[in-house]
Amino acid sequence: MGKKYVYSFGGGEAEGNADMKNLLGGKGANLAEMASLGIAVPPGFTVTTEACNLYFENGHQFPESLWEEILTHLQRLENTLGKKFNDPSALLLVSVRSGARVSMPGMMDTVLNLGLNEETVQGLALQTSDERFALDCYRRFIAMFGNVVLGIDGEKFESILTQKKKLRKIEFDTDLTPQNLQSIIKQFRAVVKKSVKKEFPGDPMAQLKSAIEAVFKSWHTPRAKTYRKLNHIPSDWGTAVTVQAMVFGNMGPSSATGVAFTRNPATGEKKFYGEYMVNAQGEDVVAGTRTPNPITELEKEMPEAYQSLVNIYQKLEAHYRDMQDLEFTIENNQLYMLQTRSGKRTAPAAIKIAMDMMQEGLISKHEALTRVPADQLDQIFHPMIDPAAKKLTVLTKGLGASPGAATGKVVFTPEHAQELAEKKEKVILVRMETSPEDIHGMSVSQGILTAKGGMTSHAAVVARSMGKPCVSGCSDLDVDIKKKSCFIKGVPIKEYETITLDGSTGRVLHGVVPLIRPRLTSNFTRLMSWAGEVRSLKIRANADTPHDAFVARDFGAQGIGLCRTEHMFFDEGRILLVRKMILAEDSRKRAETLKKLLPIQRGDFIQIFKVMRGLPVTIRLLDPPLHEFLPTMPKEINILAKEMQVSQATLNKTISAMKETNPMLGLRGCRLGIMFPEIYRMQVRAIIEAACKLVKNGMKIFPEIMVPLVAHVNEFKRVREMIVEEAEEVLGKAQVELPYKIGTMIELPRAAITADEIAREADFFSFGTNDLTQTAFGLSRDDAGSFLSSYVDQGILERDPFVTVDQAGVGPLVKLAAEKGRSVKPDLHLGVCGEHGGDPASIEFFHTLGLDYVSCSPFRVPTAILAAAQAAIKHR
Repeated sequence: MGKKYVYSFGGGEAEGNADMKNLLGGKGANLAEMASLGIAVPPGFTVTTEACNLYFENGHQFPESLWEEILTHLQRLENTLGKKFNDPSALLLVSVRSGARVSMPGMMDTVLNLGLNEETVQGLALQTSDERFALDCYRRFIAMFGNVVLGIDGEKFESILTQKKKLRKIEFDTDLTPQNLQSIIKQFRAVVKKSVKKEFPGDPMAQLKSAIEAVFKSWHTPRAKTYRKLNHIPSDWGTAVTVQAMVFGNMGPSSATGVAFTRNPATGEKKFYGEYMVNAQGEDVVAGTRTPNPITELEKEMPEAYQSLVNIYQKLEAHYRDMQDLEFTIENNQLYMLQTRSGKRTAPAAIKIAMDMMQEGLISKHEALTRVPADQLDQIFHPMIDPAAKKLTVLTKGLGASPGAATGKVVFTPEHAQELAEKKEKVILVRMETSPEDIHGMSVSQGILTAKGGMTSHAAVVARSMGKPCVSGCSDLDVDIKKKSCFIKGVPIKEYETITLDGSTGRVLHGVVPLIRPRLTSNFTRLMSWAGEVRSLKIRANADTPHDAFVARDFGAQGIGLCRTEHMFFDEGRILLVRKMILAEDSRKRAETLKKLLPIQRGDFIQIFKVMRGLPVTIRLLDPPLHEFLPTMPKEINILAKEMQVSQATLNKTISAMKETNPMLGLRGCRLGIMFPEIYRMQVRAIIEAACKLVKNGMKIFPEIMVPLVAHVNEFKRVREMIVEEAEEVLGKAQVELPYKIGTMIELPRAAITADEIAREADFFSFGTNDLTQTAFGLSRDDAGSFLSSYVDQGILERDPFVTVDQAGVGPLVKLAAEKGRSVKPDLHLGVCGEHGGDPASIEFFHTLGLDYVSCSPFRVPTAILAAAQAAIKHR
């Protein structure tokens, strides 16, 4: 027997189960599971992700035996239901749906009502005694198949529908008469013929084969690629395809379709949450073309179906032990489940749901920790409107579909959103409704506002998963893309005007509104406390100011892993002194300027040490290329020339002489300290004097002095001698005992390879993974931005190596340096201070190497704490 590519489900049994997501995709695996649990699901079969990948490997050809297997399972489906594909007297219609192994809401394609043609539509009308219903299904099918399979712009079909409704003064699709629908179908078929130069395909078998191919191909659409890139989903996973008997929510007033969550996905509240539409099909709810009803109203309209739904949602949540996202259809009062999956939720909701489920005994403490995605944790710091703000101009109110607040310039297309975002402008994307094609604009916007759609529309679901504020279903909003404006209650808002969204209450406000950071909940505090008990990696922060240090400590940082002293010099009042020091014509003049800088640096260190008392503070001596401090504008050069009492021409000449061809690999780091030792001596003196002052006041201070950009042990030896000499002189005068350490950054491949030599002289290593990535790849981080995203898009690199550490190329250098360092000094302290220290995937890797700590920016400290705990749980 050959490879199995198709698995059946339905009728109370299934060939698959929930553990087969990698093969059957989330949709197929969970449909099989629900069928096994005795839940009413329309029967069908799933084509595996393996078949999808082979389809692409075979040059867009089905793997051998796949089509025969599909036909066998189709026949089984016909026998189960007593209906036939392409038999007008007992007609079977199917839906063809995508299903990746992880949820990708709205990104992939679906075709409903497949199997209809000019003959079978008559059969459906007779079978159901409802011509209007049959024609409604057929016009939907032509539009979906035309768009998804034949590649025709969906707007061509939508505009025909809109024109017909305007002409007949009809508000809703459900008010279209059979005659209206026949006219629309004729126009739809004409659009197909004009677009693809042939008639709409009438053979249901050909329809089925091409629809399955189209769903395979949707794995590689631009929107799916963008979503995968944003969510780090590998391109080789592929999608499964589920073919399922149609059940109809558009059969009249006793039929409906809906989407629901077993708990509130925005807040985490334990309350059934969702929406439905009477006499509609599934895409109507998520597309946002009509605003649906809240799920609670279903209890009044269809009490039996509602009670069945409640029983099923409670059963599914208890079975999966997680909040579920459900899709359902009611056909003539009979409830059918079309999907269940773990629901997308905001970070605050994830925390609340995890904590509640732990209290309810559904999950363990460790499971609760793994239920909150670490890389989404920063969402809880998203701004909210300041309750004390006065004179707010509320333009209108929609549905608060995704919490948080955001201010930005109004744009009406995803392309404009991208253009402005690239110029570092903040934008709000305003649409009638969003579609999956808008994903690239949504991802760069601060918030999303739509005229149509409910709490489970595409805009709402995607915004929540991205942690962006969203206001949907704003009926007072009318968007006119051609005129580059919109109207809110008739008031014009032009493109690039500023508005503020409140995604928690649904308010849309005029102009810039004061925003504040929200208060952290007790659930968040408990989560962090649990994570602290589990993790083995310590978390420090990269902080250059007392404020940053305070924020970091407040979030639970266990010290500072990187204090960049050059950041203290960019202040307007200090930069002039630094420039004078750099451009001094001799060491005497340089020493004079350094004397003025000494008390400034000392004051900075006193403030930071005070905040971090009792915890280690790693201070990196001056590192960047000197050209970063030098003036470039004529006005600045003129001011400096007057200050230094030299001519502008002389100063220009000096500046020009200091230019380097490749400054990132030039006179910076320890090379600067060796060539101009007085700079490093001043910094060491400032550090030790600051520490001594506080130690005399009874504080415990733990300075760690870090030497940057060491390539050779002799460089480190030279600088270490200088540090010890200066430090001991200060300590001797102050008569103070101070436990200080001297270590280095490992940020060059040579340093990693010779780490055992360097370790004999160093008290600690801190991996500067930003520069280690630059030097390992031969990439300038500042310049590579112009092509790195293209590398990721083309699949040359799976991820940006400056965001997630490259485990295959840079990772072995870290591992080698750690092993070599500890081979000569077993208690050598090892940390990471590059921005990878805040990336969950990188943190997991550093955990496996047995490092002591990672350091990241202050607001990423909670993310790092949780990621470190999750790594410890995973690798127990």
